[in-house]
Amino acid sequence: MIPATPQGRRAFIRANTRLQRPPHTPEIALHLADEITPIWKLTEEALEEIGLPPPFWAFAWAGGQALARYLIDTPEAVAGRRVVDFASGSGIVGIAAMLAGASEALCADIDPYCEAALAENAQANGVACRFTGDDLLDAPAPAWADVILAGDICYERPLAERVMAWLGAARDVGATVLIGDPGRSYFPRSGLVKLAEYQVPTTRELEDMAVKKTAVWTLA
Repeated sequence: MIPATPQGRRAFIRANTRLQRPPHTPEIALHLADEITPIWKLTEEALEEIGLPPPFWAFAWAGGQALARYLIDTPEAVAGRRVVDFASGSGIVGIAAMLAGASEALCADIDPYCEAALAENAQANGVACRFTGDDLLDAPAPAWADVILAGDICYERPLAERVMAWLGAARDVGATVLIGDPGRSYFPRSGLVKLAEYQVPTTRELEDMAVKKTAVWTLA
């Protein structure tokens, strides 16, 4: 079993991933799983045996890569602003925001391993991001947040609907909302404005194709 401490989780991540640069965001280094890392081939049962939730933080998903690319290329979207990276996973989007000049980034994810992944990845990129394990959907978005960033959030219908309603409420009180998504099944087809579109290299182990057309959107 992995020690249930921040230090234990960080040690596990260092031992079981490889520091590499996602193809669409080579400016950012992340501890990721791939074919030559130990956790790549672990089954769901094996993960459960060692006390590891599904390691979504160990992959650079297409929506997160697209959103990170957008922030790096369009730093004025976040420069000098306070941002929330919702469902942060590896922390790629929050890290990109800090590299683009955000004044503060809060990464939020309910998986405690995301805190450890963020700590390792932020350190590798020379930035500082705060983390919360609270479920932000249980309350309105933080009133201080100027920008809310969300990548790859529409895998399941109930969650997608809940997240989009939460993001809409944040927009209504003044926050800018930016979403990265490769056209997941439950991504809404209305009420959004496309800001950019990318061809994001990925892996067939994660996606249904080697390159995913992925867009960054804001709420209309």
